[in-house]
Amino acid sequence: MTSLTKRAIRASFLKLLNERPLNKITVKDIVEDCGINRNSFYYHYPDIPALAEEIVRDEAARIVQEYPTVDSLEQCLEIAVEFALQNRTAVLHLYNSASHEAYEHSLMDICHSVVGNYFDTAFAGKALPEADREVLVRFYQCECYGQIVLWMSQGMQADIVEQFRLLCHLRQGMMEEMVARCCEKS
Repeated sequence: MTSLTKRAIRASFLKLLNERPLNKITVKDIVEDCGINRNSFYYHYPDIPALAEEIVRDEAARIVQEYPTVDSLEQCLEIAVEFALQNRTAVLHLYNSASHEAYEHSLMDICHSVVGNYFDTAFAGKALPEADREVLVRFYQCECYGQIVLWMSQGMQADIVEQFRLLCHLRQGMMEEMVARCCEKS
């Protein structure tokens, strides 16, 4: 369980990250915002990048745990961008910082998990060989991830959920056909 102090540090950091870029946030800013001393910050975190990485990692774990089943490929993307849409400015600041690798790694993990959960839900009764399943999951994982990273690199201006719905509509039946072909060959 996260301590009260740790929760206060995280909340202050996210608040500040929604206001300014990561490289403009200091430990002093965080401790002043949440009303603790510097030693308390350093008791919980060695530095700000460690704090950012923990928040991203914990959020990714929460998302994966919260969605053990997924009903559609569109839902995969919606789940993957949920945190980004709720914390748009903070995510852009994190994405445009030197600490963006932690966010990208967690995003890739989220995409893999939700796409895998979708395959397990949608094709539960199919005799899909595991190696073929993993190839298909990686393909759609990379599609979701690529769409999200492109969207972030363009300032998160477009309606990514609507764009992905259109893409899924245009590709309707393609995944089912791919799964059927994999099942035929085995």
